[in-house]
Amino acid sequence: MQIIPAIDLIDGKCVRLTQGDYTQKIIYNENPVEVAKLFEDIGIKRLHLVDLDGAKKGEVVNYKVLEKIASQTKLIIDFGGGIKTSETIKIVFESGASLAAIGSVAVKEKDLFFSWIKKYGADKILLGADVNEEKIAISGWLEKTEINIFDFIKENMNEGVETIFCTDISKDGLLQGASVGLYKKIIEQFPALNLIASGGVTSLKDLDELKWIGCSGAIVGKAIYEERISMKDLKKYIAC
Repeated sequence: MQIIPAIDLIDGKCVRLTQGDYTQKIIYNENPVEVAKLFEDIGIKRLHLVDLDGAKKGEVVNYKVLEKIASQTKLIIDFGGGIKTSETIKIVFESGASLAAIGSVAVKEKDLFFSWIKKYGADKILLGADVNEEKIAISGWLEKTEINIFDFIKENMNEGVETIFCTDISKDGLLQGASVGLYKKIIEQFPALNLIASGGVTSLKDLDELKWIGCSGAIVGKAIYEERISMKDLKKYIAC
């Protein structure tokens, strides 16, 4: 299972929100490039970079930060937030992202999303499934839908999607553990899916549980910044 640290961006700074609430913002570092380099130094290969300004505005905002991290590290970066048009996804790839993380467009403009899968390949698209009580939420979690997570996954896998990262909004940023039960249900129903868990990871024990049920990756954010999982422990875990 791949460990994927998250860097969330507002005003070009590394921040974390609680349950997607922009009013509950904590700035952890004003230099995201510095944070990315620290991750790379301990053996991390992959980074989840989220443009929260972009998610809220509906267009990519922090692409310059992406450019800097991509040019100054060898990290495989998936970038999401504000990718709404063919022009913005092009900007994201040209700025150095290896994958484009897509959420809202896959719900609101399915044909456009499916066209990106055909154009760039399923290995370049990371579908985000943000969930609240097994229902999809979009637009930076500000908009709820009645779309069931299992129906959503089935439809998108039928169109070629191979990898999904699923965030349980009710767990995100609370440091109360990951949604192991939900992820287990998804993996049992879709064994061919590469599922990346996101939200709520608090300890190495959480990572062990996610690995045991079959997650292909785990996104870790606040637990690192709050030192619930130290960089030293993370380095050892990666080396195992």
